[in-house]
Amino acid sequence: MKALVYTGLEELEFRDVADPTPADDHHLIRIDSVGICGSDLHAYLGHDDRRPAPLILGHEGAGKIVGGPRDGERVTINPLVTCGTCPACVSGRDNLCATRQIISMPPREGAFAQYVTMPGRNLVTVPDGFSLEKASLAEPVAVSWHAIRLGLHSMADDRRDTALVIGGGAIGVAAAISLIAQGVRDVTLVEPNSIRRSYLNLNENCNVVAPEDVEGQIFDITVDGVGYDATRAAASAATRPGGLLLHIGLGGGAAGLDIRRITLQEITVIGTYTYTAQDFRDTCAAMFDGRLGALDWTETRPLAEGAAAFADIRAGRVPAPKIILKP
Repeated sequence: MKALVYTGLEELEFRDVADPTPADDHHLIRIDSVGICGSDLHAYLGHDDRRPAPLILGHEGAGKIVGGPRDGERVTINPLVTCGTCPACVSGRDNLCATRQIISMPPREGAFAQYVTMPGRNLVTVPDGFSLEKASLAEPVAVSWHAIRLGLHSMADDRRDTALVIGGGAIGVAAAISLIAQGVRDVTLVEPNSIRRSYLNLNENCNVVAPEDVEGQIFDITVDGVGYDATRAAASAATRPGGLLLHIGLGGGAAGLDIRRITLQEITVIGTYTYTAQDFRDTCAAMFDGRLGALDWTETRPLAEGAAAFADIRAGRVPAPKIILKP
């Protein structure tokens, strides 16, 4: 099969690789659409030791099952494979499974390829009439859906009218639409790139602005969808007393949170990682029934042009929050 292989620092090669062979409890999926994630970019830039070259990246996939009793079924892929038996899994927090694996990280190759294999329990059926391109957004949207669900459940009061989301990438956009779908009425999305700000038009309840437009404002909820020192500092300063700060981004660094203010103002801070299997299914249901909007903030390119797509993202030339590659 053809695959886009990460071969070294800022190097990707479209080449022939061996077809994957499914284990007894796995299905072979022909990939129709696969998104480029920020974690793929981190690996591409040499910032992720967990993803050493050579490796097939990509974990935001959707396609059709090939062979077996579910042959031809259209599915979207939960790429997080967990044991199902440890205390975290049994308690419903399977995203914290100590032995979890994800495709695009050894020992599991990713979905920047014509085929990938996955356990049946990780596949969600996509209804007829719903595009597989949109279905491939289930993974990044589930990351934010999970964060918003945890955060709203944790709040000590009912003041959750306003939210600030930092970062107009896929995770930030997913956080904004998840906030609205879960009942927050007034969402502000901050994005420094003017090209992307001009592109984004998500919802009448979501205002997309430049960072300087929210200086001095405070919000009931802040979401850091980037995860750098500067964005943590901005999120920390923008959260009201008694409010909630959700940290999703994995950009890097270890500074930025105003611990004294967080303590004195009783601000709740929650770090969130991926999603539970139930969150993934709930996200899919919300996507399929239209609660998350049109999901039209993507750009598609051939997988064979994946290297150029990575370079364009790196250079800030892509208006859409998500590029979807098509094998």
